[in-house]
Formats: sequence, C-alpha cells, structure tokens
Amino acid sequence: MADWKTATPSAEAFKDRVILVTGAGQGIGAAAALELAKLGATVILLGRNEKKLSRTYDAIEAAGGAQPAAIPMDLAKMGEAELNQLGVLIQKEFGRLDGILHCANGFNHLSPLSNQKLDEWVDMFRVNVAAPFAMTRALFPLLEKSPDAAVLVLGETHAFEPNAYWGGFSVTKSAQQNWVEIAASEWDKMANVRINLLVPGPIQSPFRLATHPAELKDSLPVTEAILPAITYWLGSASTGQSGQTLFFAKN
Repeated sequence: MADWKTATPSAEAFKDRVILVTGAGQGIGAAAALELAKLGATVILLGRNEKKLSRTYDAIEAAGGAQPAAIPMDLAKMGEAELNQLGVLIQKEFGRLDGILHCANGFNHLSPLSNQKLDEWVDMFRVNVAAPFAMTRALFPLLEKSPDAAVLVLGETHAFEPNAYWGGFSVTKSAQQNWVEIAASEWDKMANVRINLLVPGPIQSPFRLATHPAELKDSLPVTEAILPAITYWLGSASTGQSGQTLFFAKN
C-alpha cells in the first residue's frame, strides 16, 4: 500500500472493465476518465454539462480508447427515477459495472455562515453526499456481480480542516467519510466489492483555481499526478482494502 501514490498499472489493467465517472466533464474527473480508457476500460461519463462531457468523449476516442458513453445528469436535481433508469441503461448497454469514481463536486462560493442560504447547503449535500450514496445504492446490484468492483469517492481537504468561510461545503464533504466507512462495514463480507475515500489535497484543477485564485498554479502538482492513485484504488491492486481515507497531498 505504501506505493499507491506512484503505482504504475499494466497497459491493460482495466481491460474488459466498465467504470462510471461522475464529474467527468473537467478537472480530475476528465483526466481520470481518459486515463482509465487508455488502460482498457469502457468509461461511462456522467456530468451536468453536455458540452464538457463531449470534450472528454472526443479525447477518449482520439486516444484510441473503447467507445465511451456520455450521460448528462445534474446530481443536484436527479431523483430515484433517473437513478433507476441509469441502472437499466448500464445493464442493457454494457451488461456489467466494475467501478464508480465519484468526482462530481458541489460548491457554491466562499462566504461567512451569516451569508449562506438553506438552499445552497441542501444542493451541496445532495451533490457531495446524498447523490453519490443513492447512485451507488441504485447500481449496487451490478457492482456486486462484478468479480472485482471498486467505488472511489474524491474528498476534500477542508472536510478535515474546517476553516472560516468554507461553511456548507466543508460540512457536507465531511459526511463523505462517514458514508464510506458505513458502506465498507456493511460490505465487509463481500470480498469482491470495496469503497474508499481519496482526498487529493492541493492539486491543479478548476475547483482549486476557483477557491484559491491568487495561488501560483505552478506551485501545485499537475492534475495528472493523482492518476496513479486513482487507478490503484479502482484497480485490482487495492482488492481487500476498504473503508479507508487516503490523503494524496497535504496543505
């Protein structure tokens, strides 16, 4: 486990695997989807912005990856019907699901608690916690049929280092760890299914640029630096390791 931050997967480490990536339109989600496709995975791209999903889709095809699927979906607004349809679609089109990478990130703005609204907190909770939970639950019948399935949730540093102005975002992201640990505990008899929380820390991404606009971009690891960690925890190398919170880079 000591080498997970720099582990090098084999060229076809994800051959014949189907992986769903949320937040696949930009940042870490887009980079991870492209990398998984290069390693042989069939990737299902999910995000709320169809144009951004199309860019990731085209990048995968240009790189010679298996034809992906792109599914526009707003996690702040989707409900049980959409989730059930997603499961039916994946079963019909692919017949299997071997992993979920939850990269979608619900964030409004930095502000004092006195300025934050109820609807903002509710939307962030839906995107950061409730939707990933409900999606994983809805797709679990497919995951448990896989010989080796992994769910990887991308966390955020401020969930563990609460500071002024991070408000609802920090609070909702902190709930991810509880969900991951509860799920891992409930799945502990199923050796073929695991779930973990990966906290990227300071890394180049559209989100980091939005929250730290004065920060020197070149002082941070590039987005692609985290890809070995993602492929490790989604791949067979992490079999048997579940319920962990993993920090890629520290502030």
